Amino acid sequence: MTIDLGPMQVVAVLGVLLALVMMWRSGTRRGRRAADAAHVASRMASLLGYVLGTAGAIVGVQWAAITYAPGTTLYWVVLAVPALITAFVVARALAVTSLDVTYRRGDRR
Repeated sequence: MTIDLGPMQVVAVLGVLLALVMMWRSGTRRGRRAADAAHVASRMASLLGYVLGTAGAIVGVQWAAITYAPGTTLYWVVLAVPALITAFVVARALAVTSLDVTYRRGDRR
């Protein structure tokens, strides 16, 4: 059995194959971008949970110390320590100079 194809038919088959390969590659890129966006969104939601939990704990301790502490020294310590920690974290977050990039095996960017 012999297949007899003309030059136009060979070019048409190669064009269709090329189009299929390009569609497949663009689909994987689009999927990778969607996965990266979902990863960033989940990290932000997780960070928000940590921030709200920590803030609740700090407010609870401050409330208890202010309500039940007999002296003013504990009052100022309870207010100053979270303020110092917050100032350190905010200053460090604003001083970040590198991008948060995750590298995958075989990914060349």
